[in-house]
Order: sequence, then structure tokens, then C-alpha cells
Amino acid sequence: MFTDVQAVLFDLDGTLIDSAPDLAAAVDQMRLARGMPSLSLAHYRPMAGAGARGMLGVAFDLTPDHPEFLTYREEFFSNYEQCLTQRTTVFEGVAELIDSLTARDCAWGVVTNKSERFTLPLTSAMSLFASAGAIISGDTTAYAKPHPLPLLEAAQRMGVAPERCVYVGDDERDIVAGLAAGMGTVAVSYGYLGQRPDTRAWGAHATIHCARDLLKLIALA
Repeated sequence: MFTDVQAVLFDLDGTLIDSAPDLAAAVDQMRLARGMPSLSLAHYRPMAGAGARGMLGVAFDLTPDHPEFLTYREEFFSNYEQCLTQRTTVFEGVAELIDSLTARDCAWGVVTNKSERFTLPLTSAMSLFASAGAIISGDTTAYAKPHPLPLLEAAQRMGVAPERCVYVGDDERDIVAGLAAGMGTVAVSYGYLGQRPDTRAWGAHATIHCARDLLKLIALA
């Protein structure tokens, strides 16, 4: 149980929203344009939290050091901009969780590695984020997760001490960042999970299997 909590911060993709279908569609479009067969969503989903790096890795086995990576990445970005919210949904229980937090006067916000180019239009288009106290993107600060600076920036914008915050995410880097920021940390097992899917190995203070379970762990200040 986390005590004296004043704010809850969340990762975005794989924690609050299921954006894998739109991310997969954007990169799969690139395969089809090159005469390659389509891959199923199941191929893409585990790496959806890694953005372009993850999607291009699955679709084309491209790594960031490949000479064509940046060209492919921009094509992927362009495709994704055209379908940001076409297939993206809110995970089960998330809307109820946010409603419960706001009803209890608990501040909440988002800290994602997604760049502002995508974060801002996406969150503006989804009513879930209307009550968010801070939305921090991967390029809002000088560093992205697993560095703690984005989390500390979110806490500062909401006027909450880091030790009164809990950070919730579906990737090991979320837990690394949260611990470095001095926050309580919660891993979610329903997300994309990245390259080390065993959440028990991440060192989080707790793990939840559905969004609503978070309320059982928090005692508000």
C-alpha cells in the first residue's frame, strides 16, 4: 500500500491506451507498399511501446544504426500521423480509474517517451485526458525515460513532491525512471512489456493485472 499519495503518473502507450493497432497499421502499410506480406498485430504488439524502433525492428529487422533507419522512421511517422486514433482505444478499467482518482481529488498526469508531435494531438483528441494535470512527452525535457527528469518535471508542474507520487508503466524503463525519481512504482502486466516481459524482474514496488487494481494500492494524502 502506498500512503500519503497526492498524484499518480502514468505511462501512455500500453498503460492507459492500446495504441498498438494504429502503430502496427502504420508500419505494416510500409511493408505492403514494398510488396511484402502483411504481419499480424500479434507480431507487433509486444514491441509497440518502443515506438518506431520497435515497429521497424519487427517489420524490417532494422536497428537505429542501419543507414536507412532515419528514412524509414520518417515514413513510419508520416503514416502514423494519419491514423493516430483510428484504432486506438482506452484499456479496460482505465476510464473508471481516472474517474475515481479525480473524484478523490488525486492529481494525475502522463509521462511518455512518445514525442510531442504525436502525444499532443492524440491526447487532445481523446476525452480521457481532459483532466490530466500534466502531459510530458519524450522530448519535453532534455532526457527521456529511463532518466527520471521527465517524471520530476511532471511532479513539479503539478506542484507535488516526487515522494508523494506513484508512477505506473508497462515497461522496465518506466520502473527504472520511477525508482530514480524517488516515486512509488507500479508495473502493469496487461501492457506491451517490451523485451523483458517478466514484470517481477523489474524491481517495481507492486504489479497490477488490470487498471482498477491500482485503487487497492493507494491511500491518498
